[in-house]
Amino acid sequence: MSFVAAVGHGVRLARAGFVFAREGAFVDVDPTLLPPGARLPLALANLVAKRGVDGLTGLSRAVDRLGPSYVKMGQFLSTRPDIVGTKVALELESLQDRVTPMSRATAIAIIERAFGAKIDTVYEDFGEPVAAASIAQVHRATVATPEGPRAVAVKVLREGVERRFSRDLADMFFAARLAERALPEMRRLRLVQVVETVARSVRMEMDFRLEAAAASEFAENAKDDPDIRAPAIDWVHTTRDVMTMEWIDGVPLADPERLEALGFDPRALGRSLIQAFLRHALRDGFFHADMHQGNFFVDGEGRIVAVDFGIMGRLGRKERRFLAEILFGFIRRDYLKVAEVHFEAGYVPGIHRVEDFAQAIRAIGEPIHSRTADQISMAKLLTLLFEVTALFDMTTRVELVMLQKTMVVVEGVARKLDPQLNMWSTSEPVVGAWIVENLGPKGRIEDAGRSVASLAGLIADAPRRLDEIAARLEALRFGPVAPAPEAGDRTGFFWGVGTGVLLFAVIRWLF
Repeated sequence: MSFVAAVGHGVRLARAGFVFAREGAFVDVDPTLLPPGARLPLALANLVAKRGVDGLTGLSRAVDRLGPSYVKMGQFLSTRPDIVGTKVALELESLQDRVTPMSRATAIAIIERAFGAKIDTVYEDFGEPVAAASIAQVHRATVATPEGPRAVAVKVLREGVERRFSRDLADMFFAARLAERALPEMRRLRLVQVVETVARSVRMEMDFRLEAAAASEFAENAKDDPDIRAPAIDWVHTTRDVMTMEWIDGVPLADPERLEALGFDPRALGRSLIQAFLRHALRDGFFHADMHQGNFFVDGEGRIVAVDFGIMGRLGRKERRFLAEILFGFIRRDYLKVAEVHFEAGYVPGIHRVEDFAQAIRAIGEPIHSRTADQISMAKLLTLLFEVTALFDMTTRVELVMLQKTMVVVEGVARKLDPQLNMWSTSEPVVGAWIVENLGPKGRIEDAGRSVASLAGLIADAPRRLDEIAARLEALRFGPVAPAPEAGDRTGFFWGVGTGVLLFAVIRWLF
């Protein structure tokens, strides 16, 4: 990195630091929890803070002042209470990501540039913006179909947003690398990886073809679900900068009174939301990771409709099995099983004892059983959880922390619909069914089938690998040689290499 670039990063970060300090974002920070070298800067920062400010609300104000890139980072950090603390995460979760919309004329210019055509040839009607966020804004429009005009929602990328995000994310990368070098204890939190995740998420959010693909995949996965769906994508009217989808006429999930007045059961909707989320995470390994109440509506048929697929989470089959066993262990209060799964997954280093970790897990699980959601302090629960992960040297796994925080958010939305909801009893039917389906006899047969298929692939590929090993051994003995022989000509190979050395090499290569 050049000196000029480093100075630019430093100046912009210094300005951001002053905004945070001025708004009082640091006034509630306990100096005794900081390294000695950080205490003087904290004292100086608090000298410039406005009088009578609250640290948490000051943090939100500062993020809002610094613009869309910092709002996006704040929203992501709300999913990482292990980094910022539970109280701060809950405060950042309230960031609304609302900005002044572009004019209709500017949006039309972007659309015409994207399609290379006049607006009236793309849409029959194109209205004023109905919502605006840091990356895009939404307009209501109509498109022509054989059945007549159809209402659609048109999402338009904001002008100049890529340049602004690129600059601010470069500053954040600079700060993360500096923090990891200066404070070795920060490496466990993988700050550079956090910024990389935000940058990757933003890049995907700024290509609406990818968001449309996520919405399409979600819709396909949920096509047989009775309680949740996604808007249909209009691929003909979707490009990198413009996405067109079905217009949703529905009631926001954030309005339980209105839902009840229209004859819907808010309590049933709360249970459906939690169970749908768990089905998608466990069954599909693909879940909506931005499940705040503004992203969900209830249509006329009583189905929950999810929108805004810019942030999605994925879990591999191995992670899904661990997740199901961990959740089922909590539900059944089998803390030793939960601990064993953590060790099997490699989440906890082998230097620790399974029994000690099970004891710590019990301290998390016991307080939440036999209580309704309104009796459980999720803030205290998360605080204890992350204290335990630090105590047992657990390395942060971004996809699992995102999943965990999404669970907290969806539980909070469901709690507004049903204050007496118990997340564990609501989760048990979905988790239990997945356990039976995937870890019972049928699941074991399917796993065996996958293992046989993998073994068959290894066997089919063995001749090529053996030839490569032979060529490498010959090169070690005599120097560079001609390429390995074709699969059908192995006589010289089998008789030319010592059997013991060959078997050892094959075992090491394959296993």
